[in-house]
Amino acid sequence: MALLLDGTNLTIENLVRVARRNEPVDLAPEARSRIQRCRDFVEDKIADGTVMYGINTGIGELSEVVLPPDQMRTFQRYLVYSHAAGCGNPLPAEVVRAGMCSRINVLSKGHSGIRPLVVDTLIAMLNKGVTPVVFDKGSVGACGDLSPMSQMAIVLLGEGEAYYRGERMPGAKAMQAAGIPTIEFEARDGLATINGSNMTAGFGGLLLHDADRYFRTSEVAVAMTLEVLNANMAAYDERIHQVRGYPSAIICAENVRRLVDDSEMLRQKGKKVQDAYSLRSTPQVVGAAKDALRWARYMFEIELNGVGDNPLFFPEEQMYLTGANFQGSPLGIALDAVGPAVTMVAVLCERRTNRLLNRNLSVGLPAFLTKGAGMFSGLMLTQYTQGMLIAEDRILSAPASVLSIPAAADQEDFVSMAFTAALKTKQILDNAWYVVAIELMAAAQAVEFRKPLKLGRGTSVAYNVIRKHVAKLEEDRPVQYDINRLAEVLRSGELLDAVEAEIGPLVPFPVEPFAHPDVAGV
Repeated sequence: MALLLDGTNLTIENLVRVARRNEPVDLAPEARSRIQRCRDFVEDKIADGTVMYGINTGIGELSEVVLPPDQMRTFQRYLVYSHAAGCGNPLPAEVVRAGMCSRINVLSKGHSGIRPLVVDTLIAMLNKGVTPVVFDKGSVGACGDLSPMSQMAIVLLGEGEAYYRGERMPGAKAMQAAGIPTIEFEARDGLATINGSNMTAGFGGLLLHDADRYFRTSEVAVAMTLEVLNANMAAYDERIHQVRGYPSAIICAENVRRLVDDSEMLRQKGKKVQDAYSLRSTPQVVGAAKDALRWARYMFEIELNGVGDNPLFFPEEQMYLTGANFQGSPLGIALDAVGPAVTMVAVLCERRTNRLLNRNLSVGLPAFLTKGAGMFSGLMLTQYTQGMLIAEDRILSAPASVLSIPAAADQEDFVSMAFTAALKTKQILDNAWYVVAIELMAAAQAVEFRKPLKLGRGTSVAYNVIRKHVAKLEEDRPVQYDINRLAEVLRSGELLDAVEAEIGPLVPFPVEPFAHPDVAGV
């Protein structure tokens, strides 16, 4: 069954299903009515000769140039031509699909003045798998993601390039192969298709989904490390976190307790009175990261269900208004919170790995987790790799949202750089998966030296998944393939899904953490 987009129901989870699992979409009947009603209003204004930005005027610094009626249609085509000015490498198909889904939901609100035909064409492309080739460099997140959105829009015209059934081809060929008629933009259509931060909204929505899975996977890693190091679990007692009050710290501590439930390793004697910070402060650190993520999710789901466009039309009030709802700053700031949070958790993973590998800190484990230290170096070099990845993530954690570079002859004199925030958050996450994979490799290797003591309910499942893909290290071997393979297993969700199938969902953060404003009628 298709997901009916009505401007109010696009959650992160729905976005993922459409972008990654090819779930079809359609317009809710009331959304179609809103779009048509708004289009009728716009056409009436055009017929009256009302001067309206981006319809019968130029854009940006050229907004004071009024176009004659016979140029309005052609202008919309030239508009997307000129704005398709990106470069670099093609974005993943899932990112472009997420951006398209986000834009359709914006248009379903009925304040953009676009023709229903244009929206229907976007829906057909999404449902039939025609994915425009969109390059990753060029958006400053000012009037939205103008460059990538324009590269998307020109495919509707039968131009540009697109992927169809795994093949990259000219846009016209892809549309023809999928049986989708190309269109011509009428007045307002081109600008209404491109004028929003929807590529950032789609891209960032996928990243927030992945960051949630990363934080939960890191909880699995810390749980196994705590067990093999015979940690003092008093630091995870619910009462400690309840009296401070941070919701996600309470949840993180609970998740870890559930993962290690029934662990024989944690019943050993000889515990320290207090463990190092990297072992006992995980709920405070990962909890803080999760609270940043839940705020970012709040911001993104407002964007996914709000009206990011300019100008806006209010047919019931016979009103036309210009503003700046395309501005990407709400998304850029949110991503600039999540990226450093991921880096912070990765740093914690590396510090715990150090305690596993350093025989002075590992509570009796052999140096670098090898029986033949000297002849063998064990997992020594994996920590070097973690160090490099974390150094890169620390550089990428500098905020993009403060890096405005004015454009359009200073008409657009503040820009958000929100899409840059999305690009670097993706790199941060890519690196962080390798960091947590290395910790899990080391923790699983440490388990071999603690047998026959058994792991907890959740961590024993995680150990079995790891051993399915990475053999225990009997003697030195090249481990680059092990790291790559395990990181992919983590990214895919195989390990997390198996653990949660055994002990139930590791709750990411409190349900309904913030009250969403009523944007249904905006």
